[in-house]
Amino acid sequence: MAVKTLNIDGKSVSADESETILEAATGAGINIPTLCHLEGLSDVGACRLCIVEVAGSNKLPPACVTKVAEGMDIKTTSPRLEKYRKMILELLFAERNHVCAVCVANGHCELQDLADSHGVTQVRFPYLYPAASVDASHDWFVIDHNRCILCTRCVRVCDEIEGAHTWDVMGRGASSRVITDLNEPWGESETCTSCSKCVQVCPTGALSSKGKSVAEMVKRRDFLPYLTQMREER
Repeated sequence: MAVKTLNIDGKSVSADESETILEAATGAGINIPTLCHLEGLSDVGACRLCIVEVAGSNKLPPACVTKVAEGMDIKTTSPRLEKYRKMILELLFAERNHVCAVCVANGHCELQDLADSHGVTQVRFPYLYPAASVDASHDWFVIDHNRCILCTRCVRVCDEIEGAHTWDVMGRGASSRVITDLNEPWGESETCTSCSKCVQVCPTGALSSKGKSVAEMVKRRDFLPYLTQMREER
């Protein structure tokens, strides 16, 4: 593979041509905020928080799915990027019913952490207040669609690592929902192995273990460093 040399935030960086901007930046110790990205899973560019500025282009490409190219001049932080990232976070809050004070993941939520780090203290957009359901039909786990941000981490880990493909996405736009099997209750799924991988990779309180109260759901991420290896072996 050929090696490409690019500039990220004024720093000269070398990366393999197969790498993405996000991988190159991470390897150089440069942090780019993400929500849908998780090392070891394929990238889909769902959340758009990892957008960057590339010299010579008016577009803001997502770093997780944009391959590096020779001579790229990239900015990962700027007033324009911060404006759009903050707007994206606000829209995520407005789309569903995120009430942190009564969430099982309060204090352990990636969406909450990013909102705090980007100074999101209020939402400027009208809340949709969808009539989102809660499915507690599984013996051990619960899915609360009010908290889902459609990052599809659960879909990808179930398909790419566990090999069950229990989860998928149904609908379009704001009406999209993650579903089990053919939109069956989770507890009636014939493909779910109850491995809990989907619960552990969920960045919010959308997927949780039963019996957890407010702020008690801490995700167990000890297996995450092995996702890439597990995927390659499969």
